Amino acid sequence: MVTRPTEVEKLLTPAEVASLFRVDPKTVTRWAKAGKLNSIRTLGGHRRYREAEVRALLSNVL
Repeated sequence: MVTRPTEVEKLLTPAEVASLFRVDPKTVTRWAKAGKLNSIRTLGGHRRYREAEVRALLSNVL
C-alpha cells in the first residue's frame, strides 16, 4: 500500500517566482544554476521551486 503525505508542498514556476521578486524568469533560472535557489525538475525537464523556500528567501531580501 502506498501512503501519501497529508500535506502537499506547493511548487512555483519560474514565472511565479519572478513575479514575487519582480525580475525576469531567466534571472530565476540563473539563480538556480548558481545555487542561490534550489529547483526541482519535472519529468518534462521544467524547473519548479518550493514555495516555502522562495518565501523564506524573499523575507531575507526585504
